Amino acid sequence: MWKRDEAVKPTPGHPVPAAPVVTPSAAAAPSSPRPDVDARHIGREMVHIGKSVVIKGELNGSEDLTIEGHVEGKIELRDHVLTIGPNGKIKAQVFAKSVIVLGEVNGNVTATEKVDIRENGAVDGDIIAPRVAIAEGAHFRGSVDMNAGKSAPKPAPQPAAPQVIQTVQAQQGQPAAALKA
Repeated sequence: MWKRDEAVKPTPGHPVPAAPVVTPSAAAAPSSPRPDVDARHIGREMVHIGKSVVIKGELNGSEDLTIEGHVEGKIELRDHVLTIGPNGKIKAQVFAKSVIVLGEVNGNVTATEKVDIRENGAVDGDIIAPRVAIAEGAHFRGSVDMNAGKSAPKPAPQPAAPQVIQTVQAQQGQPAAALKA
């Protein structure tokens, strides 16, 4: 039977090779930059759903999420970033802080910060977000509501023009009472 303690013990004359030292700067820097990862999200926890994964139902989370597979139902990441990868196919209602679309989304997308449809990305559904970016070569069919969550604009005050007209016409010899009708 194999025992872990015995497997790790060095034998006389055979030193154990030292484990490679990883510096924090080397660990934090990605080996190749990815166009779908925003620099603001490096170092944050991110979960990936591979392209062979199919999810049907409700998907909730409290981490940034990248989907390369298929999801049908509802996706809710209210305080996090959702990235639909180039292979991702989503048929769902989406609620997130920010949504980056490189693949396909069929359904309404609601974001509290931004929806970004990148080149070759596609959205068929309505978008509700304060900021929306659609790259050249992207596909979008639906409506955009960028006022969601903001208070309705206050009505403009009534102009003082009617009083000015009454005064001018009264000076020209017309009675001001005739204008009020």
